Amino acid sequence: MRKEPVKIREYEISRRITDFQEVVLGYNEKEARLEAKRCLQCPNPACQLSCPIGVSIKEFISQIAKGDFKEAYFTIRQKNDFPSICGRVCPAEYQCRKTCVLTKKDALFASEEAINIHFLERFAGDYGLKNNLKIPLKDKQLVRFKVAVVGSGPAGLACAGELARQGIGVDIFESLHKPGGVLKYGIPPFRLPRDILDYEINYLKELGVQIIPNFIVGRLKRLDELFKEGHSSIFLGMGAGVPSFLGIEGENLCNVYSANEFLTRVNLMSADKFPYFHTPINIGKQILVIGGGNTAIDASRVALRLQVINGFNPDVTILYRRTENEMPARRLEINHAREEGVKFEFLVQPAEFVADEAGRVQKLTCLRCCLAEPDESKRRRPVIIEGSSFQVGCSLAIIAVGLGANSVLTNVTPDLKTDKYRDIIVNPQTMETSIKGVFAGGDIVGGEGTVIEAMSMAKKAASSIIERLSLPASYNSQL
Repeated sequence: MRKEPVKIREYEISRRITDFQEVVLGYNEKEARLEAKRCLQCPNPACQLSCPIGVSIKEFISQIAKGDFKEAYFTIRQKNDFPSICGRVCPAEYQCRKTCVLTKKDALFASEEAINIHFLERFAGDYGLKNNLKIPLKDKQLVRFKVAVVGSGPAGLACAGELARQGIGVDIFESLHKPGGVLKYGIPPFRLPRDILDYEINYLKELGVQIIPNFIVGRLKRLDELFKEGHSSIFLGMGAGVPSFLGIEGENLCNVYSANEFLTRVNLMSADKFPYFHTPINIGKQILVIGGGNTAIDASRVALRLQVINGFNPDVTILYRRTENEMPARRLEINHAREEGVKFEFLVQPAEFVADEAGRVQKLTCLRCCLAEPDESKRRRPVIIEGSSFQVGCSLAIIAVGLGANSVLTNVTPDLKTDKYRDIIVNPQTMETSIKGVFAGGDIVGGEGTVIEAMSMAKKAASSIIERLSLPASYNSQL
């Protein structure tokens, strides 16, 4: 058995910081088979138990090793609607790869020796796209029903796909002008190419899914109105779109962005092509990104590219309150950011943004930290070191410290119960909300999570909806 993993091909560093082309180039057929043959085919594969949607990892890897790429694709699609997407954005080092038997004992995340499950999934997914492979539709026994899906992010798209393959009519209501949710506005194309996402969305349209953009449910229509228009059930997959802030002085200064606004302007509204597209964004010579998650990494890499495109020397620094080991971002993305020239300052807490005479951010006052012992949640809390204040130059700041629930819909739907974070409360077994026939999943339920976690909740909700619609007519007539 080959011991060393097959190295993934990547776009040359010196060129990739000049554009938004995809960085990870993926495996070819020979490379995929070599990597798949490293798999030990464990009798009880722990990797499958660590996959939120239970993909048959052992089976599809075996099929790739044999060169049966078509069957590998269909095996994945039994559980995962979007293998080409998940193979690119899933945090595999914290999930399936972390439990691979080839991972070193006591590793914080998957070691380099673990099977590259995500790259193999991506390979199979791309093979299916290139060869236009389609999942056969089920008998259209539920074709008389129609379901409303609110939001076209990973949860909404996954739920819509599950329902459409059962012959159920689906209307997706999307508040923005293009579908895709966080996959479109939050993840840069150098991680998730737009043609991959658009292919999956177009496939849903081929299944009969209707996508209605520029439609805010809660403003244009309420849930009761969607029911009155003939929707038998409703799935809420609005995500978490309200940015969190630091609560410090100066956050309202010019050139201080939330990562949500910054990435949306660039990824969805083509601000990187201003003035060809009329969406301006300011790019400074000294950029600070505050946060340690994938969004912070994405924002830093986008900002650095925009500096290069605009003729500035790259100068982007990520500030994080803990150490690199505690960063929730993917290791792959951290490494790519560092390769591209992003700098990191750890154990640093922002204290105050300082303005210039024109009211634009000019400096950031920070405090040094150390880590306390792990608390009940097993996280080490940052503790400020007295007398450690210092300042750094800053002509653009991007705050990436999380997102919260959007309350537009819940504010006008008093019967829809939410928790203290304004996330929707559901029955975890069925994903049904406090309103009969209304289901929810994704970030609007559990707060910010991964794409695959959102899909897992959506699939569970779709299963519950299908079961509900399959009940005897005497029951459904009362819904």
